[in-house]
Amino acid sequence: MERMMERYVVIHYHEVGLKGRNRPMFERRLLQNVQARLAGLEIEEARRLSGRLLLKLGPRASWKTVRERLQTVFGIAYFALAYRTPLDLEALKQAILDRLPADGYETFAVETKRANKQFPLTSYEINAEVGAAVQAHTGKAVNLRQPDLKIHIEVLFKQILFYFERVPGPGGLPVGVSGKVACLLSGGIDSPVAAWYMLKRGCEAFAVHFHGHPFVTRTSEAKCIELMRVLTRWGASPYLYSVPFGPIQYEIMQRTPTKLLVILYRRFMVRIAQAIAYREGAHALVTGESLAQVASQTLQNLGTIEAAVQMPILRPLIGMDKVEIIERAKAIDTYEISILPGEDCCQLFVPQHPATTSTVEELEAAEAALDVAALVTQGVEQARRIDVRKAAVAEELLLGF
Repeated sequence: MERMMERYVVIHYHEVGLKGRNRPMFERRLLQNVQARLAGLEIEEARRLSGRLLLKLGPRASWKTVRERLQTVFGIAYFALAYRTPLDLEALKQAILDRLPADGYETFAVETKRANKQFPLTSYEINAEVGAAVQAHTGKAVNLRQPDLKIHIEVLFKQILFYFERVPGPGGLPVGVSGKVACLLSGGIDSPVAAWYMLKRGCEAFAVHFHGHPFVTRTSEAKCIELMRVLTRWGASPYLYSVPFGPIQYEIMQRTPTKLLVILYRRFMVRIAQAIAYREGAHALVTGESLAQVASQTLQNLGTIEAAVQMPILRPLIGMDKVEIIERAKAIDTYEISILPGEDCCQLFVPQHPATTSTVEELEAAEAALDVAALVTQGVEQARRIDVRKAAVAEELLLGF
């Protein structure tokens, strides 16, 4: 009986399970990510098992902490605190009776999934046997449609698992199965949400930030460090490249037409980010742009910005409105940081009426007045690679005092 009451965590996935011959690779990566996220906790065993992952918790492992951490691991559909019994119906019934909640429910249901088709009872028969035992023990009523308590049973090939509560995971794919991307992080609301969506699609992600120092304070950099600290909990890389863009903006502002400044700034940003991305082995850039949200995000301007680089620019928020983006930012805990006061380089040297349309030809003509290669090299060479796990951010800097 002592062994049957050992605690386990059973982890189910959805999209990973739809993969074909590559499925073992996805499962291995998910298991690695789970183990990394639970590092420092007492996990005695972690393995793949019959289309699911199974963790064995040590006596001192905190279920509350395990639960909080697993809810930020992409690739998980749902998970549960589970208990294990032998392939024996009587042992299963007794174990369930021993672990039933003392109160908090008036109705219950039993749901069995039978991966082991050699087990002598069908799922329906197991439900009926266990349900009868629970009803006789507790006097509670059965409600198959909306029970207060659902008893989940999974019959595997060497054991049976049971649990009472499914905890939803974030879904998606395990971080690391879809290649690496460089996320342009501004410190605002949109870009960290865009990075989160790329993590959900299985990408490794690091950040590139452009700040306006010395013309403005470094508060946007401080915000981005804090944003990346949040995103690392979801699997992002802890590395942030911080590029001093103010002097480059000043050079562009002095030599090019005013109405094109914002588009030109963006073209230089993606060029610099592309150079850093190549250095890091990334395959695409990611931005928080949403179609027609601001002047630089019209179809024409998005196209002329992207024409400056060879690397794809991914825009996961392109069809979302601001309300949807804000709701997601709140859900992933980046919103409160994003709305802190901060001086963004995007507000530096900008025209009152920026162009809503542009052509590659007119932008290239404007850039003929600039040493494009030298400015890109300047941005790359002056970029600082910050490990956000170690970076100290002064409170007065973050709050803009």
